[in-house]
Amino acid sequence: MVLRAIEHKIEALFEGIFGRAFRTNVAPVELARKLAKEMDDHRTISVSRVYVPNEYTVYLSPDDREQFETYESNLKAELQEYLADHARREQYALLSSPQVQIETDADLDVGEFGIATRMVQPDKDRGDVDIPEEQLERGATMVYKPRTPVPTQAVSPADLGMEQELVTLSFDGARHEVKAPRIVLGRSRDCDIQLTDANVSRRHAELRQEGASYWIVDLGSTNGVEVNGKRVKRAKLRAGDRITMGSTEITFDSERH
Repeated sequence: MVLRAIEHKIEALFEGIFGRAFRTNVAPVELARKLAKEMDDHRTISVSRVYVPNEYTVYLSPDDREQFETYESNLKAELQEYLADHARREQYALLSSPQVQIETDADLDVGEFGIATRMVQPDKDRGDVDIPEEQLERGATMVYKPRTPVPTQAVSPADLGMEQELVTLSFDGARHEVKAPRIVLGRSRDCDIQLTDANVSRRHAELRQEGASYWIVDLGSTNGVEVNGKRVKRAKLRAGDRITMGSTEITFDSERH
């Protein structure tokens, strides 16, 4: 099936092997399916055709928008192709090829996203009486929240036939093993890893496991976070990467054993 093939393509390009099972951010394939649902929900029946919106605006939280930064144009193209194929399969009529826009909404939490639709007439001189009136404003935004995970029994990497991964953070001559999916680093004693550095904020940054990857996320620190000398708000980490917080340099390492 064409739609399923495109879903697989979106998953392969943007999700990674464990993305759908573990990540908390918005999943691109979920965007595709909810966009198709919005198309279905906003049908307009005319004399001889069933018209659907041709403009879709996706609203993402700042963190979710940032994760798509390097491939946002590719993502929009894939989503537009998905909508076009969905319309063909359902025999919907469109005033033009589907267009997807992505915008940031600071009121959304990570994992939440909104979709607003609009029917836009690209050819103002077209005299087809069967065409519905265009919408000057976007419709009400439908907000989708992540589903509450169903509790499951923990399975060890050995049970899955996988090697166990050892993740460490090393600084000031000490090596700290990471055993939780989220680790807060900062000057406060309440942090999972305390940094005795006056230039480090009380809650400076968080190390997050998302699927099979680890990310460092700035928690609004005063002096910011650098990875390999580059200032970042959020960055995917690889073995050997150097994270700088204040005057402290931390080496991220990951190995399987």
